[in-house]
Amino acid sequence: MVARSAGLLLFRRADDAVEVLLGHMGGPLWSRRERAWTIPKGEHADDEDPHDAALREFAEELGTAAPPGDDVDLGEIRQRAGKVVHAWAREADLDASTITSNTFEMEWPPRSGRRQSFPELDRAAWVPLAKARGLVVAGQVELLDRLAERLSG
Repeated sequence: MVARSAGLLLFRRADDAVEVLLGHMGGPLWSRRERAWTIPKGEHADDEDPHDAALREFAEELGTAAPPGDDVDLGEIRQRAGKVVHAWAREADLDASTITSNTFEMEWPPRSGRRQSFPELDRAAWVPLAKARGLVVAGQVELLDRLAERLSG
């Protein structure tokens, strides 16, 4: 069974550039890794509408509903581990400093028997689209490229 995720990528126009809202993955496994940024997204069941899931996951991971706007379907990509991600882009603004992500639990430190909670996203930031390509997990670069294509066409 293939894991499926859905996400919403906010973008805004700032001066002569396009910026995208990315979240930095929380928890100790991502704290020192490069390419630890992601679009707000999360898994959904096969019978759940992916767009509904994208909006739900946005709210869970950022602590606020997505601002109003029209969505552009960016389609699906397959990440290296096999997860399929369907994403939409929406032109809107949001104060990235106010996010409050939901949390997950894991055993930490490993083999300690102790469970700790960590935010799914520990911070968010507006990043110029060109710079974002080097920050997001490699599989998501295609989504940024598709956004750039749609905005230039």
